[in-house]
Amino acid sequence: MSAKDKWVILGRVSGVFGVKGWLKVQSYTEPRDNIVGFDAWTLRINGVDHSFEVEEGHSHAGSVVAKLQGLDDRDRARDFVGADIVVLREGLPAIAADELYWTDLEGLEVRTTTGTVLGRVDHLLATGGHDMLVLDSSPQRLIPYVVGTVVKEVDLKTGLIVVDWSPDY
Repeated sequence: MSAKDKWVILGRVSGVFGVKGWLKVQSYTEPRDNIVGFDAWTLRINGVDHSFEVEEGHSHAGSVVAKLQGLDDRDRARDFVGADIVVLREGLPAIAADELYWTDLEGLEVRTTTGTVLGRVDHLLATGGHDMLVLDSSPQRLIPYVVGTVVKEVDLKTGLIVVDWSPDY
């Protein structure tokens, strides 16, 4: 799968809102209401994708609510509770050359500065201090994503992250 064909999870449908088909959304975007800025969503539930155009949406009481075209009543909306909200990677807003989306790091091999393979990035985790690379290694490793100090190089073309990190941590 090429990077442009990669699906990115933006959030999850957490409930219904009102009686006219509005969805309550748990957004993974920063800021959280950026999720309603996308023209279209694919709702993935039970392995099946359903495409919708986003009619409108906004923050509401610490959450996000959205109205999707063709989803016009509470019962139909309820069918999508628990669905992941996904878009193709190519549909994400453009970023500066020195910036990355977390999804770009997933799957990259992580090696120490001495060449020891530590694993591959399974996902990232936001913490109070630093974002963490979560590796698919055994035992599972968490490595702070601190560019310069810990993360020495990220090469998307070769699929490699070089870190100054001991395999014993």
